[in-house]
Amino acid sequence: MQTASRSTQKDTNETEPSMADQRSPNPTTPDTMLTSAHDRYGDSSVLEIRTVPVPEVKPHTVLVQVMSAAINPLDWHKMTGTPWLVRMQGGFRTPKHKVLGVDVAGRVVAVGSEVTDFQPGDEVVAVTGSCLAEYVSVPADALVRKPSNVSFDQSMGAGVAGLTALQGLRDKAKLAPGQHVLINGASGGVGTAAIQVAKSMGAEVTAVCSTRNLEMVRSLGADHAIDYTAEDFTASDQRYDVIFDNQGNRKLGLMKELLTNEGIYLLVGGPKSNKLLGPMGHMLHAIVRFKFSSKSAQPFLASQRRDDVSELTDLLATGRLRTVIDANYSLNDVAQAMDQLAGGHVSGKVVINP
Repeated sequence: MQTASRSTQKDTNETEPSMADQRSPNPTTPDTMLTSAHDRYGDSSVLEIRTVPVPEVKPHTVLVQVMSAAINPLDWHKMTGTPWLVRMQGGFRTPKHKVLGVDVAGRVVAVGSEVTDFQPGDEVVAVTGSCLAEYVSVPADALVRKPSNVSFDQSMGAGVAGLTALQGLRDKAKLAPGQHVLINGASGGVGTAAIQVAKSMGAEVTAVCSTRNLEMVRSLGADHAIDYTAEDFTASDQRYDVIFDNQGNRKLGLMKELLTNEGIYLLVGGPKSNKLLGPMGHMLHAIVRFKFSSKSAQPFLASQRRDDVSELTDLLATGRLRTVIDANYSLNDVAQAMDQLAGGHVSGKVVINP
């Protein structure tokens, strides 16, 4: 087992292949692999590195050697089993799915008998499951080809955070050119994607973040950047057509006042204090608060859509979307990566390189 390591990476313009990208395109597939798994809910101490059989290749699946994976708040909720709503799908007493991770980029090493679109050596991206491993079995209809000018690490921008930004702004908010968007929590994985997706749609963007991330959000295209440690953005006279709220840390009444008469409050995150519903409790409260108003609240969770992953890879390939990477960890250090994520001060993505 290799010694785990962590490196910090802030360059949003990375195009050179990472060390993971250098692996042989036709590796010999072993019988076993390493994975990060958990049999019970809890903090990062429940995670274990295990040796398990490499997944079987079924007729409609593709075996992918994982070059890059990413962890998201979704994985933290699945690891801890909180809020209790998570356990309704993931297992009440113990987790049904023992391996975390939904964002993956890698190389195809084997294809099922019914798969015709991919072959060994192809470089691919997917939003699937059980990605914190050396190999993962992915349904062929979930895979998208990785652009040749985008590294495996940079491909993590086409994961669940990118899907949240794209589907929220395009489908829920129906963002139009010239509209003004406020992004609360603009420096995380979803926020950095939302800045760029909104700009690609022709919007004017105001990004709310901490002092240390002001220059970063400006480099991604934000027209205005507000330091929440020095300024209360809810006290502004500015009105917004769309508020994209990753935090849910301000009173709903104040957020409502910031909207134009037909404005949309897009809520994609919220406080974790509600043990039963978690952020969903804040989302339900928002729906009630906006019910009898020309302004609307649109809480939502992203869906795994192959076409949308493909659209995000197109944005990456053309430079309209850049993935901010806060840190890289080895598979052995997934617990440490989860601790960083739980701290709530991640700038962009946390990437795992098995």
